[in-house]
Amino acid sequence: MDVKTLNQSQTTTEVFSQLAENNHEQVVFCNDPATGLKAIIAIHNTVLGPAAGGTRMWLYNNEAEALKDVLRLSRGMTYKNAISGLNIGGGKAVIIGDARRQKTEMLFRSFGKFVNSLNGKYITAEDVGITTQDIEYIAMETPHVAGKPESLQGSGDPSPVTAYGVYVGMKAAAKKAYGSDRLTGKKVAVQGVGHVGEYLVGHLAKEGATIYIADIYEDRLKEVSEKYDNVVVVDKEAIYDIDMDIYAPCALGATINDETLTQLKCKIIAGAANNQLKNEQVHADLCRKKGILYAPDFLINAGGIMNVFCEISLPVYNRQRAYEQAERIYDYTLNIFETAEKEQINTHEAAMRIAKERIRAAATLKATF
Repeated sequence: MDVKTLNQSQTTTEVFSQLAENNHEQVVFCNDPATGLKAIIAIHNTVLGPAAGGTRMWLYNNEAEALKDVLRLSRGMTYKNAISGLNIGGGKAVIIGDARRQKTEMLFRSFGKFVNSLNGKYITAEDVGITTQDIEYIAMETPHVAGKPESLQGSGDPSPVTAYGVYVGMKAAAKKAYGSDRLTGKKVAVQGVGHVGEYLVGHLAKEGATIYIADIYEDRLKEVSEKYDNVVVVDKEAIYDIDMDIYAPCALGATINDETLTQLKCKIIAGAANNQLKNEQVHADLCRKKGILYAPDFLINAGGIMNVFCEISLPVYNRQRAYEQAERIYDYTLNIFETAEKEQINTHEAAMRIAKERIRAAATLKATF
């Protein structure tokens, strides 16, 4: 690996220190000039099984930013899979590029070859910027991929199951905050109306919530606002200032930070985005101090990986089973809230304790063989 491709000022020592910070097992840098592929695969932990997590395609400002993102995302997958009761570890991949303009069949097939070189230690799937067609190309080069089209006996787009899990997690938060899980009449701000965000809007609209949406793409805002009732478009910078009951971040991470927490007027944060807290301990504590009930993102957005797990663990994919697993997010979320209240800690810390304990117990079990 040529460390200059990461950042001119970044040294090998700095790269390894980032891996060591959260005990990542392996990071693979994928470079194929012929197809234009620049990608990073991060494997965080495989105690519970092979690492599994989606591939994200995003136009990062630089390679160092991409590395930071994939390390955070892969770590999050470890705890997401653990707290969801799945027997898979945590991994993630990012492809550096514009998902609207730079996709080709050969780029994804090249990426599939890199995934295949890991011999099943990492199983990839969809994330931001990736479609089932892209997954089909990856599957031409490796069997270690999930979310294949249903016509290929795969589970298809995981977004509906992801959104459903977020929806039931949001309802659990409403139950805790308001005494009822009914969302009728609640004002919900959905930041990001990509695949998952739109499906979430659909659930909210059906229940009669008032929905405010923001996105970086004007065409998505137009399409979603015209498709569903009770939807109001707001500027992407104004989303934090509106009068709302629930804030649902469904785009990129770190939107819960010092600045936004001075702006947000809500009792609940429950959304699909990964790594919503810019600083996990600091901003989870601040949510608690401000009386905002935070539904841990890596718990309530786990429906997608539950869907993927059904594809890779069952002889034949069963969508009903995937939704049954996602339904459990409601009870898991209430359990987190109860644990946090009982132990007088923030909800993120409560979720992390449960996830880490399952990994620790599994490591002990394996040590007995």
